[in-house]
Amino acid sequence: MRDSSRLTRRAVLGLTAAALPVSAATPASAASAATVVGGERLAHGGVQVSGATGLPKKITARAWLLADCDSGEVLASYNAHQRLAPASTLKMLFADTVLKKFERTERYKVKDSDIADVPAGSSLVGIKPGLTYTVEQLWQGVFLRSGNDAVHVLSHMNGGIAKTVAEMQAKAADLQALDTHVVSPDGFDHPGQLSSAYDLTLFARHGLKDDDFRGYCGTRTANFPAGGKKTFQIQNTDRLLTGAWGLDVYKGLFGVKNGYTSHAGNTFTGGATRDGRTLLVTVMHPDPATNAVYEQTAALLDWGFGKGSSAQPVGALVDPLSEGGASASPSAKGIAGAAGTGAAGSGSSGPSPWRVAEGGAVTFGLLGAGAWALRRRRRRAAGAAAGPDSVDTPADPAGPTAG
Repeated sequence: MRDSSRLTRRAVLGLTAAALPVSAATPASAASAATVVGGERLAHGGVQVSGATGLPKKITARAWLLADCDSGEVLASYNAHQRLAPASTLKMLFADTVLKKFERTERYKVKDSDIADVPAGSSLVGIKPGLTYTVEQLWQGVFLRSGNDAVHVLSHMNGGIAKTVAEMQAKAADLQALDTHVVSPDGFDHPGQLSSAYDLTLFARHGLKDDDFRGYCGTRTANFPAGGKKTFQIQNTDRLLTGAWGLDVYKGLFGVKNGYTSHAGNTFTGGATRDGRTLLVTVMHPDPATNAVYEQTAALLDWGFGKGSSAQPVGALVDPLSEGGASASPSAKGIAGAAGTGAAGSGSSGPSPWRVAEGGAVTFGLLGAGAWALRRRRRRAAGAAAGPDSVDTPADPAGPTAG
């Protein structure tokens, strides 16, 4: 009889990696430790700001970035290129990649196989095999309820999960989002699925150029098919947009996307317009608290519209290569996030995450899986003490989603 207490060689390698200092097991890097994207200052860890004071003091996020949406100027940042689990904010890249492929009025009858591969514990909008949905309804499920079932249906319409992941990785490369490594289109927890505050802000800025993207991310409620002539109402899980869970609606906010998983914690990219000026903020992995990701986003937006008006840019959101953007130049100095790294899986070695997409599963299987699993177990243990918001499917139906 096999001794179940013995660890496999794979497990030993993984746990050994987990036991190493983070800098050794999963080194943090800015733009893949080889490329500076958006400017030299963004390649460094810590707060980057110039010409303005009074940044909010109670920002606990492991990474954040504030930028002017129109000009692309980065007004302030913290660990802008630190690679962290993105959760459902990765759905912005999914929309950037797939949204324009289907007409809003196109209808599709869902098959069992379309949602058979949705990960257990996912956030769902409630799609049922055998029912017919319009593309518009599917995108409402993606943006409002962060439904992984809607993402998988659209992915299968697009030719399958693998094809969609490959296209998302190619889109990230075109957008020069070189911190991003896509494993699944929905943002759910997978070893090696990574992005950064810089990249997520790129995804939002690019998406907001499209009227459909902007319309979906700003929709507060919609009626969703329940079968026959019946529908049920779905609500946007963005609390700053809807004013849920004790928060006020943020003046001028129009989206963009929130996310939650037990491994990633909370992530959020939000955009707001005041007095003709539009700002984008991405906040990743603040200390656990019911509304922390939204409160810190609001605080950074307040600063940007106030004292931050005098800030001099510390970097820039680059343009896509396909739209004439200049390719980021190689640099040996691209070590960002050295301060503030911590979670296993928050960085990886190699010339570029999108170049190692095909081999990422092997790399993280041997070196990162043990650390990732260990961290996940610890989060679950903490969640048992802290309450259901710490597990894959939060009890909070209007809050951050389970990626």
